[in-house]
Amino acid sequence: MPPRQRLAPADRRAQLLGVGARLFAAHPYADVLMEDVAEQAGVSRALLYRHFPSKHALFAAVYQEAADRLLADTRFDPADSLVEQLVQGMDVHLDYFVANRNAVLAANRVLAGDPVIQTIMTNELDALRARLLAGLPLADDGAREAVSGVLKSWLVFVQVLCVDWLTRETCTRTQLRDVCVGAAIGALRPLLSEDPAPEWRP
Repeated sequence: MPPRQRLAPADRRAQLLGVGARLFAAHPYADVLMEDVAEQAGVSRALLYRHFPSKHALFAAVYQEAADRLLADTRFDPADSLVEQLVQGMDVHLDYFVANRNAVLAANRVLAGDPVIQTIMTNELDALRARLLAGLPLADDGAREAVSGVLKSWLVFVQVLCVDWLTRETCTRTQLRDVCVGAAIGALRPLLSEDPAPEWRP
């Protein structure tokens, strides 16, 4: 065990989250032990449990931090075309998914249906949908409602497809990204007052 350092509570929490994130990325959920987190952080198990009362609580905090970072890194800059925005957002998420395959599979497979984890994912998807919706050319409130529904379904489609791809890579990463972008463009075109991506053709 590395020598223990005295840290302020917020700094200690951040350190434990960092150790937890590394372990959940490197190992399947079932193989990550709180004892290993404590050992790698150089703290006692009692101190670890004061910050995170269970492995589930630690994982939830790690995944919430990841979701917040993904939202911050996904620009959706209105100065960019819709295709550029979608490509950038997909690349940010795929970077995380590939680097944290075990954590993503834990959230979507091992802990599928867990209300805390599902709330974290739902909140991120809702935030992404709202930001995409704000930048699209919409004729009226009816179009907004229709497009919002399409975006919600598209984000779930992307989530399921990416999780399946992490389990068994049946195509390249670029192909996966382009399938997701193409699905969004194809689904949105009939609902918008102008073509959102005239440069994109199947």
